[in-house]
Amino acid sequence: MSEHPGVGDKLPDIAMETPDGGSVKPSDYKGKKLVVFFYPKDNTPGCTTENIDFSALKGQFDRAGVALLGVSKDSPKKHQNFIAKHDLTAPLASDAEEGGLSDALGIWTEKQNYGRTYMGMVRTTYLVGEDGKIAKVWNKVRVKGHAQEVLEAAKAL
Repeated sequence: MSEHPGVGDKLPDIAMETPDGGSVKPSDYKGKKLVVFFYPKDNTPGCTTENIDFSALKGQFDRAGVALLGVSKDSPKKHQNFIAKHDLTAPLASDAEEGGLSDALGIWTEKQNYGRTYMGMVRTTYLVGEDGKIAKVWNKVRVKGHAQEVLEAAKAL
C-alpha cells in the first residue's frame, strides 16, 4: 500500500459532487487557503455539531481568506437536507463511493464498533496553504473546540 499524502504534499485533485449538482476539487481553491474537513455521516450527533461549529465560524474564516469544505460520502440530496435542517453555511461536497478523495487520503478505512466491522470515514481535517500544499492535518478529530482550533491555525498560516 502506498503512503498517503501528508504535510508538504498536495491534496489529490479529485472532483466531488456538490449539493447543487456541480462539482468541486482542491485545485479550484488555488491561491487560497483551504480547510477540508472530512466527517463520517450527515445528521449524526458529532458530525452535526462539527458542521454547525464550522458554519458558526464561517464569517471569521472568510475574513481570514480561508475557504471551507466539508466532505462525507453522503449523497448530494442528503447534503441538501442536512444543510436545510441545520442552516449550515459551510459548503459541503459528496465524495465518491469508491476511488474518491477520502480513499486517496487513506481516511476511508475499515472501522469497528460493537464488534461489527465496516468501512467508514475517519474524522480528519486538512489545512491547505495558498501554495496548494497540506500545512497541517488533524487525525481522529475530537469535535469539541475543533473548528476554533482550525481557525487559529489557518490565521497563523
